[in-house]
Amino acid sequence: MTATHTLSPRLRQLLIGAAATLVLTIPGAFAQEVAAPSGTGAPQGGEIQQFCTNIADAARDQRYLLQKQQIEQLQAGVDERIALLEKKRAEYEDWRKRRDEFLKQAELNLVDIYKTMKPDAAASKLTLVRSEIAAAVIMKLPPRQSSLILSEMSDEKAAILTNIISSAADPNTSKEPS
Repeated sequence: MTATHTLSPRLRQLLIGAAATLVLTIPGAFAQEVAAPSGTGAPQGGEIQQFCTNIADAARDQRYLLQKQQIEQLQAGVDERIALLEKKRAEYEDWRKRRDEFLKQAELNLVDIYKTMKPDAAASKLTLVRSEIAAAVIMKLPPRQSSLILSEMSDEKAAILTNIISSAADPNTSKEPS
């Protein structure tokens, strides 16, 4: 028996792998000796090595130049998209500002409409709208007028609106709907 049979299988695999790596890294380990054809046109091994060495810097520079061009193209695309997003953001901000102004004006006008109505008419109209809107209108009205309107409503609707108004005034109430 040889010494390799007494080694563990793992150690044997490591030795075989190291030997294979060593053989593969030795230049010309599997190369066949071929005589260069004699003649004046055959390049010498040194000439090939010299040529490769001479063009290595130029090839590297060309690769860097191509990579730089690709990065510049990508950067231009990113800049273009950023400009488009900024334009869209500005449009959205303008739209939002106009919307907020409209809602504020509409809210003031709506409150003014209910201020001029008789309490029984206002109560009947506010029972038909969403409870959140009715509560917001009642909160904006003077307390005396709000109480007259609530007294004209059904007990259930008045209780719902009162709950909404009281929860809006509660500092412990979350601003986010749950």
